[in-house]
Amino acid sequence: MKKVLAKAYLYFLLALLYAPLLFIAIFSFTESRVLGSWTGFSTKLYANLFTGGMNGGSALTSAVINTILIALIAAAVSTLLGTVAAIGIHNLKGRKKQTMQLLNNIPMINPDIITGVSLFLLFVFLKVSQGYATVVLAHITFCTPYVVLSVLPKLSQMNPNIYEAALDLGATPAKALWKVLVPELRPGMVSGFILAFTMSLDDFAVTFFTRGTIGLDTLSTYIYADARKGGLTPELRPLMTLIFLIVLILLIVINVRQEKTKKKYSK
Repeated sequence: MKKVLAKAYLYFLLALLYAPLLFIAIFSFTESRVLGSWTGFSTKLYANLFTGGMNGGSALTSAVINTILIALIAAAVSTLLGTVAAIGIHNLKGRKKQTMQLLNNIPMINPDIITGVSLFLLFVFLKVSQGYATVVLAHITFCTPYVVLSVLPKLSQMNPNIYEAALDLGATPAKALWKVLVPELRPGMVSGFILAFTMSLDDFAVTFFTRGTIGLDTLSTYIYADARKGGLTPELRPLMTLIFLIVLILLIVINVRQEKTKKKYSK
């Protein structure tokens, strides 16, 4: 009975998580402007999404491009910074290491709105013109701790003597880092990059407070502004469906590769 209840509870939670996504995906194949109203099967919304034949099409396209570019830049830079920071934290001892890990965890626990307001006040204090650059810097700031958290476990699993052996054999610290540490840490770095990319795509509060008044929109701020007008652009439904499918396929590919790697090394 306990097993049945446990499985039922698990399936219930999964249904709560994925039912809204399935609902959006189903109604992305109808032309109705109102979500929940089925007017017949149609792929017109997908066609409009790719051809720009929709109201506010250029604004939505611009928001999507901004979102992807900011997420890619933030994820790439935060992966580099987070990996270096994780190596530094791993090499610390005692209270220093515990303190740095605590400081790294605070931005992740901290509410997004607090981070957004803090960065907004910082940019105002420094008299930095808010716009594309400040949004990118803000995204790098809150993404980096997630990369650190992804890389640190790989450092703990790694044989600590490998790096020292490379130095003893004549490798420079930079070459040992590139040839020895990076291959060992690559799974954690990839996970950190994906996590940072996802967090950047998902962010609203930090972007809202650091984008300034130049009209810069990401997907989250575009949806917010669109909802305040009294409804959402219907083409957002196929867009959300495609984003979900891309992320799902990416995660499946990564998990399959990790399983193959585990089997390879287990042999």
